[in-house]
Amino acid sequence: MDPTTATPDLTPGPHDDEPHRLGFTSRLNWLRAGVLGANDGIVSTAGIVIGVAGATSDRTALLVAGVAGVAAGAMSMAAGEYVSVSTQRDSELALLRKERRELAEEPEAELAELAGLYVEKGLSDDLALQVAEQLTAHDALAAHAEVELGIDPDDLTSPWAAAVASMIAFTVGALLPLLVILLVADELRVGATVGAVAAALALTGWASARLGYGPAGRAVARNVLGGLFAMAVTFAIGSAIGTQI
Repeated sequence: MDPTTATPDLTPGPHDDEPHRLGFTSRLNWLRAGVLGANDGIVSTAGIVIGVAGATSDRTALLVAGVAGVAAGAMSMAAGEYVSVSTQRDSELALLRKERRELAEEPEAELAELAGLYVEKGLSDDLALQVAEQLTAHDALAAHAEVELGIDPDDLTSPWAAAVASMIAFTVGALLPLLVILLVADELRVGATVGAVAAALALTGWASARLGYGPAGRAVARNVLGGLFAMAVTFAIGSAIGTQI
């Protein structure tokens, strides 16, 4: 068989895990919320407990400050994510309603617009029109939403998914510095917490890069350096305040 005329094999293959096959918008939604929540939980709680440790060695004070920080941070992250993603989803739904109305009222103009967009992408006029006609016949709204708006009507962002992912991730991340600083001996608690936090931030940085198909080294470096800077600042502030009490 002539390889130039052979019908391509469209059955699932070894690259089924590529982004376009997995509902990538939803994946990025919970990934972003989860990684942001975990990082914020690790860094903010570490900053709180290390700042308090700089001022006092009392475990009760560390426990109260840490638990309060975990509870407040988790609720704040969940609420913030819900509001943010709800706003984004409302915008997406409004755009889809507008597009659906235009398709109903001006189908010919919308078809010409879709064909023109494919011409801009590099197709010839005739081929662009054929593609536009076939996609319109299959699912006009999906075709226009993808090309014009960059939206998949079947893969909209979920505010509840983002809020829950952020809250859980924040809590899990926050427990690490809190448990380390409470369980380690007084003379080792700050160093052990810094080491544990740096390792955890390296892990979340690597995971975010791995799942998001980005460069791991850059993600790890910015996570770790940002966390170390935050802890250094809060410890210095706590120490300065502690000497005045």
